[in-house]
Amino acid sequence: GETQYNKDGLLQQAIDAPLSEAGLQQAEAAGRYLAHVKFTNVFVSSMLRAKQTTEIIMKHNSSCSALEMVCDPLLIEKSFGIAEGGRLQDLKDMAQAAGQTFPGFTPPGGETQEQQVKQRFKEFLEKMLQQIGAEHFSERGQDDSSLPAPSQAEGKADDGVKDIPVHALVVTHGAYMCVVVRYFVEELHCGLPRGSDKAHVFSLSPNTGLCRFIITVRKQDDEFILSGMRCVFIHRGD
Repeated sequence: GETQYNKDGLLQQAIDAPLSEAGLQQAEAAGRYLAHVKFTNVFVSSMLRAKQTTEIIMKHNSSCSALEMVCDPLLIEKSFGIAEGGRLQDLKDMAQAAGQTFPGFTPPGGETQEQQVKQRFKEFLEKMLQQIGAEHFSERGQDDSSLPAPSQAEGKADDGVKDIPVHALVVTHGAYMCVVVRYFVEELHCGLPRGSDKAHVFSLSPNTGLCRFIITVRKQDDEFILSGMRCVFIHRGD
């Protein structure tokens, strides 16, 4: 959800700002939208604004009443280095002056997207797969690595997950998600919804923007391995 820094067009990572009044309203709207979607696991960035958003979503959802909210620093926002606390436009100007594009530009002291942020996410993804596999793999009853047949998203809160036995809620941040989506599409070859516009897919997600990915996992020896992935919707701001 929105913070005062978002509202003022300022960059934040190390600055652990709370949700603004608008951000609280956005989180409430997301909670109401997802109220009847069943979740089996909840993972969240350890930053205050992400935890506040997650708590509000869980408050509205009866399937979350017995779930633990797992806070993970691997999900925190990308570090903006010397640009931290400054204007977003100033960072864009810095990128242009360096002959680079935003959001791929890394200011001095900031995290690189390709190495540091992506590596953090890969570590989180591995941890999540092992935890979910250990907790829920037997619910499938078999080692089925095929993805469910894709269906057209209808704009409903449960698009794509009506018959999915395991569903994780992961709450993180906008610049971080830019790295995640690009990694999914370009390296893991995640299938996109029909008619997807790459510019939209790789754009900055709005506050409380929702993305949904269906993944399949297979068990190999004692490890759980990602075997397939497709996107149901991206940056939905209903």
